[in-house]
Amino acid sequence: MSAVQVTDIEKELVNALKTGKVILGSRKALRYVKTGKAKAVIVAANAPPELRSDILYYAELSGIPAYVYPGTSVELGAVCGKPFTVASLAILDPGSSRILDLIEAARSKTQQ
Repeated sequence: MSAVQVTDIEKELVNALKTGKVILGSRKALRYVKTGKAKAVIVAANAPPELRSDILYYAELSGIPAYVYPGTSVELGAVCGKPFTVASLAILDPGSSRILDLIEAARSKTQQ
């Protein structure tokens, strides 16, 4: 069941990259989360622990949905179509994707 969700999130992330505004990179993502401008944030499972906890902490404070991508930063970079690692990214505008709904659904599942 969760494998389907990960692929759904990956598909919608690609859609958001094409039709919306997505900021790649941990420093920028953290800045947008701190200022509350991000609509959602995704962090790779193998992101440095202090970075991951910072982003998740500020996302919680700002009420921004956060999703820990179960793959590595290399895999997250590949999903984004980039030839480099992506430890985290911020979604400023989802465009025509349903990524925000999927992240919210994944988040509510983990809180149960």
